[in-house]
Amino acid sequence: MKISFIQPSRNNLRYLRWSYDSIRKNQGRHTVQICVADDFSDDGTWEWCQEMMEKDANFNAIRNEGPTRLGHTILYDRLVNEVAQHDLCMIYHADMYLMPGALDAIEKYMYAPNPAPADTDTGKQMRNVPISKTIVSLTRIEPPLHPPGPEKIIKDFGTEPEEFKENELLDWYNNTGFNEYYIYDKFGDEQPITEGIFAPWAFWKSDFQEIGGHDPLYAPQSKEDSDIFNRFQLNGVKFIQTWEGYVYHMTCRGSRFNPTLTEVGKESDEWLAQNKRSTRNFLRKWGHMVMHDEYMKPIIPSKYNIELRLFNGTEQLLYELEPLFDYITIDLPLSVVDEYKAKEQPNTMFDLNKRINPPAVSDADIVIRTDGRKFTQNTIQIIYNLSQILDNSDLETGNFEIDILSLDVRRIKTYENNLIVCK
Repeated sequence: MKISFIQPSRNNLRYLRWSYDSIRKNQGRHTVQICVADDFSDDGTWEWCQEMMEKDANFNAIRNEGPTRLGHTILYDRLVNEVAQHDLCMIYHADMYLMPGALDAIEKYMYAPNPAPADTDTGKQMRNVPISKTIVSLTRIEPPLHPPGPEKIIKDFGTEPEEFKENELLDWYNNTGFNEYYIYDKFGDEQPITEGIFAPWAFWKSDFQEIGGHDPLYAPQSKEDSDIFNRFQLNGVKFIQTWEGYVYHMTCRGSRFNPTLTEVGKESDEWLAQNKRSTRNFLRKWGHMVMHDEYMKPIIPSKYNIELRLFNGTEQLLYELEPLFDYITIDLPLSVVDEYKAKEQPNTMFDLNKRINPPAVSDADIVIRTDGRKFTQNTIQIIYNLSQILDNSDLETGNFEIDILSLDVRRIKTYENNLIVCK
């Protein structure tokens, strides 16, 4: 199998070296191109990349010369489109240690056996028929820095390369019956796969390019993964998490816990600010918060076209509600609305002049009228869950009420499939 690892990095050299060594040590019989994008680092990353390109024919790197950080939302796509030499690629982080046999597990689910005669040396059918519309995620083994979940294994073998307990990890891995982590289907049989998706995830370049890659709306980072996972699923891609292939993941060393910005377990101010921006943009695009099941498979409510007409509005309600609707008409002074637009427009690619007090009456499919003076926390909660509420209703054209919201349903249409391709 030939595969290109996709690794943007910013001031992550100590992790990159550690990750590189694990890939080369444990790639087995597979051909692995390591593709690195240096995002204007000042820790010697680019010098190391130049050195590695001289030493390793399967190592390629590009550099963002700055001074503005591009982030992995942009650099993932540059590496896939400009650097990756193989049809099969994998989004991979610098703080991941590739476990032995991991690439065999990816090959098992990304390729089908060739119907041609068996290999004369091994007697086995060669697995070299690509299975399109498939993404395979390796299972993560992580130290206890995040809440536990059924999609990962919590086991502490170190949180920094210098303290990494490699021998202990490999001894545990080689002597653990990993079928204890398998999921049981409805018949009680063990199955070594679930349907989640998260890094590291292997994909076909053609499937990635078909939907336009990551959406720059989320640059430099945060929520770009949830967005593209939604779009893959809507485009018919099957997700497989294999419980036969693993990485040890130190977690979040790119920005959230990047040691040049913060300390382990403490979210950096940079990440918090960007995550807030990206969350609001995810709401503007999809109309709901990120949703997934317990194994991290996306749950995607319908995208409706809705205008909110808010009487007795406040500046706080404008801030809270604007991202949740396609249009919002609010009876605030022009100066207050203009000030909000001036502050918020640099944070989004959506045109707020078209979204807030639009110059012409909108042709929204659903118009909601309500009184800001009557708002409660329950009202806010209903609005955040409105897509799911509408999906679970016997929706008909006409008028009805939910809580203090008066809905005028003019047309019943949904638009989530219009979001599949990032143009």
